[in-house]
Amino acid sequence: MAEPLKTFVNGVEVEVPNSIPAIRAALPEGRRSDFDQAINEAGVHDIHAVMRHWMLEAVPDPEADALLERLAADEAERRGAA
Repeated sequence: MAEPLKTFVNGVEVEVPNSIPAIRAALPEGRRSDFDQAINEAGVHDIHAVMRHWMLEAVPDPEADALLERLAADEAERRGAA
């Protein structure tokens, strides 16, 4: 099994998936079929570039996650107060 890579996103260290199953699992469900197609169509000379592209798309963004959580909480509060 491949060791996870790490990078920084907005100053926060995050793990980067670096195997086909890990990348696929980290992607939103709606993007997995596109990933599968790209991986299955990649030739031996292209597979590294294809994986790097999808690795970066799968990297979590803590700021975006926090914003989505705040928006969900605001929406829940608004619905409860209505």
